[in-house]
Amino acid sequence: MVTTPGWCTISSEEALMTVTGAEAIADVADRLFEAIEQSDIAMVQQLWNEDVIVWKVADRDRDRERALRVIAWFVNTTTDRRYEILDRQLFDGGFVQQHILHANGRNGGSIAMRVCIVIKLGANGLISRIDEYFDPAEIAPLLESADSQRR
Repeated sequence: MVTTPGWCTISSEEALMTVTGAEAIADVADRLFEAIEQSDIAMVQQLWNEDVIVWKVADRDRDRERALRVIAWFVNTTTDRRYEILDRQLFDGGFVQQHILHANGRNGGSIAMRVCIVIKLGANGLISRIDEYFDPAEIAPLLESADSQRR
């Protein structure tokens, strides 16, 4: 092994574990957003720890059941959803992602909402914490009645 000043040396076994960890984190990320796009709330539940904490801007921490009700509301309020991933950075134990969430509401409204989300995984590989940052006003078109959309 050659050691360069300012650099640390890791064994090939440590490097393999890092790659494997990164692949596992990326897999959870892909599966989470695909599940929401496909209206698969059961898969979202499988990816979350029992004691997951979900926080979003302008709100308090939510427990698992309350956060799942919000996901179910979103899936049931929209006819289709798509995540346009702008950037995803993995870190030890999770990832940060910037995306634009595109969705069409059953009421005729649509959104293209820019979001930054920080997701941490527990030792078991399941999601243990979600911090979500977006402008709450951007979800308004999904909340408006179909009549107010036509005016």
